[in-house]
Amino acid sequence: MNAEPGHRYVLHTEADPVRMPQVRRIVAAHLRYWQLQSLVRPVGLGVEELLTNVHRHAGADKTCTLELAWSGRHLTVSVTDRDPRLPPLCAVVPCAAPGRGLAMIAALSDSWGTRPAPGGKVVWFTVRAQDPAGPLPRPLTPRPGPAGLALVPAR
Repeated sequence: MNAEPGHRYVLHTEADPVRMPQVRRIVAAHLRYWQLQSLVRPVGLGVEELLTNVHRHAGADKTCTLELAWSGRHLTVSVTDRDPRLPPLCAVVPCAAPGRGLAMIAALSDSWGTRPAPGGKVVWFTVRAQDPAGPLPRPLTPRPGPAGLALVPAR
């Protein structure tokens, strides 16, 4: 992973099942641009679940704000909606209610939570980005070559 920390993306949208594939593509494009390809699938699933929860549970107002924030080690994904009701315990512990609920968010993330927000609530999760091959090598500094050409040292 060599995405610079401090990346942030905010999308104001409506939690509508018709829009979810488009939102997933937007999220995937940002993650690829930030060179966080390994997070595309889990984050896409998490985003879809959070938006589905807004669609199902947030009342008549389906507007929400999706935010992606990259710290350099963790990606935090949050969805803010205008319904002040926090998810019930049933959303985390499997019960008779339909849907995957926040149990899926808990399974695919490193941490998650919910909190009241002015005029609604925020549900968020974080995922850690790990590069299985280790850190990327630092770019080499070119050294002057013949006739002013820059040469990159051989590895």
